[in-house]
Amino acid sequence: MASPCRLILALDVETKEEALALARPLAGNLAWVKLGLQLFTRHGPGIVDEFHALGFKVFLDLKFHDIPNTVASAVKSLKGRPCSLLTIHACGGPEMIARAAEAANSALPDCTVLGVTVLTSMDQAQLSATGVARTPEEQVRLLGRMAIGAGIGGLVCSPLELPVLRADLGAGPTLVTPGIRYPDAAGDDQNRIMTPAQAAAAGASFIVVGRPILKAKDPAAETLRIRRDIGETA
Repeated sequence: MASPCRLILALDVETKEEALALARPLAGNLAWVKLGLQLFTRHGPGIVDEFHALGFKVFLDLKFHDIPNTVASAVKSLKGRPCSLLTIHACGGPEMIARAAEAANSALPDCTVLGVTVLTSMDQAQLSATGVARTPEEQVRLLGRMAIGAGIGGLVCSPLELPVLRADLGAGPTLVTPGIRYPDAAGDDQNRIMTPAQAAAAGASFIVVGRPILKAKDPAAETLRIRRDIGETA
């Protein structure tokens, strides 16, 4: 039986103080937060410890992409940090992915490394501009199979690719999906989107939601609404 879908709040804001002010009131109703490049670059690795100390599990979304030795070294540099999910770019290739997985096994044994397939801001025109002739779905499937085969535990994909990845890879890999919106919400810079309930039904392990919660009149109520819609009860 598949594990229930879980909600991750994306704290894509400018400062640690702003992020903490948004997260603290949700601590009793939310288990996971995502910290990305913006906060990590500004405040350093210690920010992971601060959110963990508040009781949150941390998805560290750094999207490492470099030569294999550099990525492996970057993963090792996080040793001791309480992050539970960590991203690398799947397009870095099988050797880079395998080295990252090996480094995480020793330095971050409780962390699942996720390969970012095709960013949800990318559509066919954007892919074509980078020289990729495949459709987004075809590119996601190619990168997904390669990344899981290289030894990591999961993927980041748009919700639209969830069904084909589950068909290709089965229930084992962790699938994390941004691009979650209700029909009445603006898409912002996300091009391949789905509602929370649709993403959960399609096989998401986690959905990542930022602006729909952060911009809501009542963030706590919106958090509970989304958790209810995906069947997250604990």
